[in-house]
Amino acid sequence: MFTITPVAWVGSTRVEPSDDNWDAEAATITLDDAMPEESLTGLDEFSHLEILFYFHKADPDKVEPGLRHPRNNPDWPKVGVFARRGKNRPNHLGLSVVKLIKREGRTLHVEGLDAIDGTPVIDIKPLLNGFLPRKPLLQPKWADEIMARYWR
Repeated sequence: MFTITPVAWVGSTRVEPSDDNWDAEAATITLDDAMPEESLTGLDEFSHLEILFYFHKADPDKVEPGLRHPRNNPDWPKVGVFARRGKNRPNHLGLSVVKLIKREGRTLHVEGLDAIDGTPVIDIKPLLNGFLPRKPLLQPKWADEIMARYWR
């Protein structure tokens, strides 16, 4: 067992989780008071960040580790929890790649963060080209269909 302490908090006008159009609004990530502002030094030289966060409003009783249709759409095949990216996961962890718009002191202004207001941020990392896939990504057709509406 281990303990993870949030390093920052999400600010957003979205207060409830919902599907799609996540980049229709900007979001902020503000450092927790326990984190020194200098921990963000140099981050504004990067265009994109990886944000690891905790789905704090996810219901532990709704964890779905077994097979189910993505978004409960019977037109798509049943897949396991690790083939889906929803909030009802064993550890309720989310990961987003966001565009860094600007830094203002202890606050990062970002686009493309699919987390709601008050979400605890577990870690912030710069996105490096060297960590991107070196080969083309492959994904099933149903994933393409989901993502066609996910962003605006």
